[in-house]
Amino acid sequence: MHLVGAIEDILTAPASCGSTHVIAVDGRAGSGKTTLAHELFLALAVDRSVTVIHLDEIYDGWDNALSSTLTDVLHAMLEELSQQRSTWLPIYNWSEHAFGTSKEISPCDLLIIEGVGSGQKIVREYASATIWLDVDQEVGLSRVLLRDGDAITENMRQWQIDEDLHFALDKTRENADFILFTI
Repeated sequence: MHLVGAIEDILTAPASCGSTHVIAVDGRAGSGKTTLAHELFLALAVDRSVTVIHLDEIYDGWDNALSSTLTDVLHAMLEELSQQRSTWLPIYNWSEHAFGTSKEISPCDLLIIEGVGSGQKIVREYASATIWLDVDQEVGLSRVLLRDGDAITENMRQWQIDEDLHFALDKTRENADFILFTI
């Protein structure tokens, strides 16, 4: 079955987060999460309200990105949405290495959360579906460096260690509803 068709079927069932269906798109850096989230948005926003959250906007920098802070922010947001209330997400300014602005997230028909950590246990408790994207680690690294530049090579090598630890502890891939392979 085609992924969009499968998601369409899932969206006919009652939502697990108030009236908002939550789809998480997770996987290693460079696996295509942002691209898939955009494609899902284009396919599914035709006749419903869809919001996309990119975790790159709410990570607490490189060193504290995949921490309990991220889990707490996601949990607070999803809990508010499950109660049919809007919430505000802090937005990280990568140039200033600090949180700056915030973004309002309101109940909607579909919330797509994409990024490393989007399919973690707390999100799965509210999600209608989780999608895991598999990619060879070196291919993913090459894609990220091509997109963001060689200046972040050292940060990305540490990021790969951090995401490996996160995924091993959380069993994200093992708990995904869909596993897709990217090349």
